[in-house]
Amino acid sequence: MSKKKGKHFDSKKEINQEEKKIKIPFFFIISIIITIICIAYIIKWATESNYNKEVLEKAHESVVVETVNEEPQIVSVDFDNLKETNSETVGWIKVNNTEIDFPVVQAKDNDYYLRHSFDKSYNIAGWIFMDYRVKRDGTDKNTTIYGHNMKNGTMFTSLKNILNEEWYSNEDNLKVTYIDEKGIHLYQVFSIYQIEKETYYTNTDFNSNAEFENFINTIKGRSKVDFGIEVGIEDQILTLSTCANNNNYRVVLHAKKIEK
Repeated sequence: MSKKKGKHFDSKKEINQEEKKIKIPFFFIISIIITIICIAYIIKWATESNYNKEVLEKAHESVVVETVNEEPQIVSVDFDNLKETNSETVGWIKVNNTEIDFPVVQAKDNDYYLRHSFDKSYNIAGWIFMDYRVKRDGTDKNTTIYGHNMKNGTMFTSLKNILNEEWYSNEDNLKVTYIDEKGIHLYQVFSIYQIEKETYYTNTDFNSNAEFENFINTIKGRSKVDFGIEVGIEDQILTLSTCANNNNYRVVLHAKKIEK
């Protein structure tokens, strides 16, 4: 008499199958959550970037622009009006043939405006700000102004244009305008470059003329192009800086004051 073979029960196999059934929906759920977070971040980024554009448009209502020699030029800035929005407003920066045309603020540190807009609302795009160490009493040898490199082209993103021959070969672009409550100041560009992340070029104080002269020679020597501009220890420098290549590098512009 033959025996019927009963169904063999493999407990390990059954357990593994049950684990797979559990793992598949688990990883699916995690993927969905990550996707939702990414979408939310993108929406937040876009919303805050658009908000900054609106803030900038309002700030421009305080600027008077006139056509001089067929070129639009800032002739005055109502700082009292700007300070009603932000009492930490210290100036206005404009670089020809870039999107850089902003009010400049200054906090008690270099962190606050990395994540706050001109009206001090939280914003991942931040704002354009001056190094907190700058005294603004007329004695600073190097005034540094920072801004984010945003993917949507806002803030200091267009500063990278300075490394293009089309930009730096145009003489009109090599005069940077900075306005403060003392008046309108022009700066002559003498050095442009990209460099690995560092802080040397942002130095504001120098212990001696020799130290400042060495600083000048160093930043001039870094320039992508020789502009043939003489810079000495009596000069005052304006430095603009933004990040590049996933924050591993900095794009930098140096200019010396030619009008006070």
